[in-house]
Amino acid sequence: MALKKCVVPFKGTAAQETKLLEMINSLKRNDGALMRILQEAQEIYGYLPIEVQTIIAGELGIPLEKVYGVVTFYSQFSLNPKGKYKVSVCMGTACYVKGAGEILEKVKEKLGIDVGGVTPDALFSLEDCRCVGACGLAPVMMINDDVYGRLTGSELDGIFDKYRLK
Repeated sequence: MALKKCVVPFKGTAAQETKLLEMINSLKRNDGALMRILQEAQEIYGYLPIEVQTIIAGELGIPLEKVYGVVTFYSQFSLNPKGKYKVSVCMGTACYVKGAGEILEKVKEKLGIDVGGVTPDALFSLEDCRCVGACGLAPVMMINDDVYGRLTGSELDGIFDKYRLK
């Protein structure tokens, strides 16, 4: 099965765009406004698709390449939408030694997406992370704020079904 990075098309609303334009207008005269504008824009949309970056570049009168360069340089910014449930598989040392790599591969297979991707129904997005501070439960996966430890992979279907039924 081919894994997908991002399958959800941009669906910004008129209300979001109005809020974005008002925010840009209120901040654009400040020194170093781009970072703050990008942070606020990500709050509005949940991520920074090219459509939003294009609006920001146009309103600030700067090249889109500059906006894109900042967005891709800083890890706080995301180019991809997030699912309702953010799945994070810990790849820190303790988790990795206890099989987190295999868990991540099974999660990718179960969800049909790669790291950084989102399921077509926008229910799940997948990330790997460095350490969640639950080393004694390694290997660990989090879904939003819920921690699942001592994973073997056989319990993944049941875990994901729990969120699908919510």
